[in-house]
Amino acid sequence: MKRIDGEYDVIVIGGGPAGMMAAGVAGKQGKKVLLLEKNRDLGEKLKMTGGGRCNITNYELDNRKLLKHYGDAEPYLYSPFSQFSVKDTFTFFERRKLPLVVQARGRVFPKTERAYDVYLVLKNELKKQGVTILLNHPVTKLIRSVEDSISFIETKNGKRFKAKNVILATGGTSHPETGSTGDGFRWLEKLGHTVVRPSPDIVPLKSPEPWLREVSGISLSFMRIHFFLNGEHQFSKLGKILFTHFGISSPLILNLARDVRKLLNKGSVEAKIDMFPDTDHQKLDKRLIKLIDQNKNKYIKNILPEILPKKLSDVVLILSGVDEYTKAHSLSAETRKRIVKTMKELPLRIEGLMGMERAVIADGGIPLDEIDTRTMRSKKIQNLYFTGDMLHITRPSGGYSLQLCWTTGFVAGKNS
Repeated sequence: MKRIDGEYDVIVIGGGPAGMMAAGVAGKQGKKVLLLEKNRDLGEKLKMTGGGRCNITNYELDNRKLLKHYGDAEPYLYSPFSQFSVKDTFTFFERRKLPLVVQARGRVFPKTERAYDVYLVLKNELKKQGVTILLNHPVTKLIRSVEDSISFIETKNGKRFKAKNVILATGGTSHPETGSTGDGFRWLEKLGHTVVRPSPDIVPLKSPEPWLREVSGISLSFMRIHFFLNGEHQFSKLGKILFTHFGISSPLILNLARDVRKLLNKGSVEAKIDMFPDTDHQKLDKRLIKLIDQNKNKYIKNILPEILPKKLSDVVLILSGVDEYTKAHSLSAETRKRIVKTMKELPLRIEGLMGMERAVIADGGIPLDEIDTRTMRSKKIQNLYFTGDMLHITRPSGGYSLQLCWTTGFVAGKNS
């Protein structure tokens, strides 16, 4: 029989935000806790969230309103969120001397705007609660006993640990470079759980337009984007759009990705971007006429940048079929109206969504009807608990994913 390298009340697999929260909470209850992490340090994905600023949660204190953002998972989440809510998240971090601030669209950040400070709070909590941490210890096997429990956990290092309870916090499949490679899903399928195949959920859109490379990095905060399926208008949204070398991004675009994916499954998708959504074609034409009258002897390529970023104005001229060295006074009414039309309806073919490597969130995971969400315990394996991205829950960006980690991590840690 293999040697046992340690026996614990709770073993947490995965040192991301949910795993760190779960381990700290279990330790606070006096449990002997082991946290196993495959990477060289804890919280690798946490440190990069929100562009390194860490969007900790979203400021919605009414659970009924908050849970509307979690789609079909809403009815399953009332119990866990009654145990650890957005208000509890504020209390948790601020009591540990990390004040939070509410910014646009209810997004909540640490006042320092440093994700690393969130990581330090959690790491210090683990130390305070006496949690044993083993880094560079990828788990290779969960060994199930005849009593429908996980008895042993084996690691690539050749070690074997015995646990009364196991909390899975290995994450989903977005940003695989941080260690989120779907390991937990493979184990769970072998143990009899259903796993909904993950797909990129909150992710930028991909386009083949060659001109995108010229405008990569340019963003405009007030644009309206329209989506068309096989030439028929489907929906539109207003907000900030960031042009990238591969397509378009921004919180607005990320949160539309799920809907765009549904359109792509049905046919050809095109977007049209209105760069002046508060100005109709006629008023924009008058604005351009006024600009031309003030700069009659200048080339059009030197006039248009007064209302658009230079590289973007160059693209508008190319797509409008206008020679950039045309003098302003030589522009015909027809040519001018083509420019206006392009500024109001910048065409963009959408060929797909970017992959897991650029996904902020991926859906997929364990269906909630296989979990007792009052405790986050598996209904199939009596000593196994789930957290965070292990769960098949769709949600937008804006702090909702991390709040799910804090809540499910707390509930699993408390009940394990």
